[in-house]
Amino acid sequence: MKKIIVAIDGFSSCGKSTMAKELARYAGYIYVDTGAMYRAVSLYAIRNGWMTETDIKEEELYKHINELKITFKTDEHGEQQTWLNGENVEKEIRTLEVANGASRVSTLGFVRRELVRQQQLMGQEKGIVMDGRDIGTVVFPEAELKIYLTASPEVRAQRRYDEMVAKGEHPDYSEVLANVRERDHRDQNRSESPLKKADDAIEIDNSVLTRTQQRDELRKLFDAKTL
Repeated sequence: MKKIIVAIDGFSSCGKSTMAKELARYAGYIYVDTGAMYRAVSLYAIRNGWMTETDIKEEELYKHINELKITFKTDEHGEQQTWLNGENVEKEIRTLEVANGASRVSTLGFVRRELVRQQQLMGQEKGIVMDGRDIGTVVFPEAELKIYLTASPEVRAQRRYDEMVAKGEHPDYSEVLANVRERDHRDQNRSESPLKKADDAIEIDNSVLTRTQQRDELRKLFDAKTL
């Protein structure tokens, strides 16, 4: 069985990470959560006082962008954890503040170029599943299997709302929905690597698909490319 690169792109809260993780386990591939990488940059900027809700100190972040080392490790339960400069920040990067900041820092060319560089190094040996916004168009335009995942903003906002409630948070659904729509607009209209479907990507709308249906569809597409 030949090794390939699988690129899964799409809007926020579409279930890209869930699909990518499951496919990576099925294939015995390495999974890379690029969204977590941008969240790590966001957390780094917030912690250092370089980003607020209204402003980003781009010059400061630019001066230190090469100091960020983002890696992924699997914990004792088999779950992937995001590490930033030697610290496990998986929990810290999953807040709404950090998620919103990630969408903002991802519009900065120097941030995207550095993370794309790190991502391309991760995929040199193939056998990798990577999800994000520009994997099939910018990071790995030569990927053998490209998926473009979509779902309605309302469905995605409900998913995120449910996740936050499950973590003990008390979100307001209308705020979550507004955040989803704002991120969609930024992701699609940024000047640097905007979110768009690659010409050879296969589009999947999972607004009403079950997790099992998503898994089976992706496995079928993967098997067709590798067997």
